[in-house]
Amino acid sequence: MPAIVRSNADSTPQKRRLRSDAAAAQDSQPSIPVKWKSPRRCTSASPNCPSNRAAIDSSENPGKSPLKKSPDRFIPNSKWSPVDTEQMRAVKEALHVSTAPSTIVCREDEQRRVLEFCKVCMEQEKAGSLYICGCPGTGKSLSMEKVKQLLVDWAKEVGHQQPDVLSINCTSLAKTSDIFSKILGDAQRRKKANGSTTSALQQLQNVYSQNPLSSAKKMMLIIADELDYLITKDRAVLHDLFLLTTLPFSRCILIGIANAIDLADRFLPRLQSLNCKPMVVTFRAYDKDQILTILQERLLALPYLVFQPQALELCARKVAAASGDMRKALCVCRSAIEVLEAELRKSSSNFNLSTVEKALFEQQTTAADILRKQEIDVVRLDHMVVALSKTYRTPIVDTIQSLPQHQQIVLCSAVKLFHGGKKDTTVGELNKSYMDFCKSTLIPPVGSMELSTICRVLNDQGLLKVGQSRDDKSKRVTLRVDEADITFALQGIRFFRNCFQQFCSKHID
Repeated sequence: MPAIVRSNADSTPQKRRLRSDAAAAQDSQPSIPVKWKSPRRCTSASPNCPSNRAAIDSSENPGKSPLKKSPDRFIPNSKWSPVDTEQMRAVKEALHVSTAPSTIVCREDEQRRVLEFCKVCMEQEKAGSLYICGCPGTGKSLSMEKVKQLLVDWAKEVGHQQPDVLSINCTSLAKTSDIFSKILGDAQRRKKANGSTTSALQQLQNVYSQNPLSSAKKMMLIIADELDYLITKDRAVLHDLFLLTTLPFSRCILIGIANAIDLADRFLPRLQSLNCKPMVVTFRAYDKDQILTILQERLLALPYLVFQPQALELCARKVAAASGDMRKALCVCRSAIEVLEAELRKSSSNFNLSTVEKALFEQQTTAADILRKQEIDVVRLDHMVVALSKTYRTPIVDTIQSLPQHQQIVLCSAVKLFHGGKKDTTVGELNKSYMDFCKSTLIPPVGSMELSTICRVLNDQGLLKVGQSRDDKSKRVTLRVDEADITFALQGIRFFRNCFQQFCSKHID
């Protein structure tokens, strides 16, 4: 076997060999020298590269245009700048209560039930009534707008005559009885005014008591929002409104929307005796996961990151625990953005450097500094805490904020233990979590006896529940307050905020 001639660089490992040595080795071989190209240049020189393929296609087929570049708003790496007026306007508009989202999530089941009810009424050409109830901010009115469009599209698809749609906000009525005039005007808009002196209700009753002509057999969908405003002393308007659907030739599908969950039971017992009690669909308050999903869905339309995930989760937890009102969650998020704006204005006014100082500062800026600056440009946990404090203020939060530091540390340690879904623990496990917490923050911990005393104090204040046991370390411990209240109360303190961010990020990972 012929010996292999080695260069003077044999003592150097192969992976550390210099380019000049490798080039010399290639020159010594009896082969045609090949000019080296970078992989990036080789890729772009290939006809399979999308840009070059488009150029070849356009040269061969003059009528075919090359590939278009996607607009900047679809670039996922676009960075949000809070000082950009247009971007700030787009973010606030996306989170505004009056902005209807492109897709309505977390209310698919309720929309399906209402749509099926309307379809049955139209297929059977029979009148019907439905009552939608739920707390404010649960998506009732927004869902009905979606159902209205879906019903019209369905009628077109199956070949049914499209219904006339009348949407009424009862708060805009000067008198409660004016609702009958609006319905009558829509029902008889093709007819000339007959100058009758009878009331609008009587005319409607006459219209729905007579067999209409074939051309007038069109269904009417009536959506009466804020139905609570029609409640009068004798409740006659509500009774007469729903009784319209019981007339022999009635063609109306009545959907009433209100916040009172038991309105149908309290104010319409007479309808039940007539076997025409409306079908009831309840919109329950949004939970934490639903609020978080809706916020993320709205922000998905933006090509940049605006909120830290932990900040959105804190907002969803607090709003869900308080009311489940989605409108409140949107207002809190907009308020958090305004907190960030105020912080940036304050920092820019305090950050006045000379030209030389700025140049020196830019040279000394590291990757960690850039990452830290990117975190400054988004809505963080502390911004959300300030926004929530403007909206919610409870005695529990005040109590937690007024506790001594070690009692706050014990609560924070309990939140850390329960954050993964655990319901209870023991005093011994809580003591271990407390010791780890103090060790990581370089704070001298208290002894086990003092910790047991702290747990009893927190139990007396209604923040912890400590069970009975002969051994203090075996006593069961549970939280009596929501984790979001503890997080909210302590997030304003930088020491606790950093700790919450650490174990929240670990839990998310």
